[in-house]
Amino acid sequence: MGDRLTHLRDDGTAHMVDVSAKDVTARAAQARGRVLLSPAAIGALRSGTVPKGDALAVARIAGIQAAKRTPDLVPLAHPIAVHAVAVELTVEDDGVDIAAEVRTADRTGIEMEALTCVSVAALALIDMIKAVDKHARITDVRVTAKSGGRSGDWREDQP
Repeated sequence: MGDRLTHLRDDGTAHMVDVSAKDVTARAAQARGRVLLSPAAIGALRSGTVPKGDALAVARIAGIQAAKRTPDLVPLAHPIAVHAVAVELTVEDDGVDIAAEVRTADRTGIEMEALTCVSVAALALIDMIKAVDKHARITDVRVTAKSGGRSGDWREDQP
């Protein structure tokens, strides 16, 4: 395929790529992101006084649900079996770090599921904390690692 964009037909219209001939292989993707928060919001998270309840637990569950629903949200993402989702939220002095790992054994990658997981976890966190911090901001959402599939393994810290 070379330089050709795989999700475009020769006439320029978008389509879903046919992956049916690809081998089923174990695949994983990791993604990260941050939600920058005010000192008051950090204090509420650390003390367990967020008005809506356990914001970190809600964000974690939202991320897991989102990973499983990615093809409903991203038009050309393939519906693939999500076999495992791990989401970690770490409260830091200036915000919350969100890390996710999503695993499958399927015919195509799972990077979009990992990105969707982090993004929706961040959105849910903001929804839970918005009464305390109306200026919360999502930043740095990215894939940090992937393994499996034809293109092989990759980590963010590798060139």
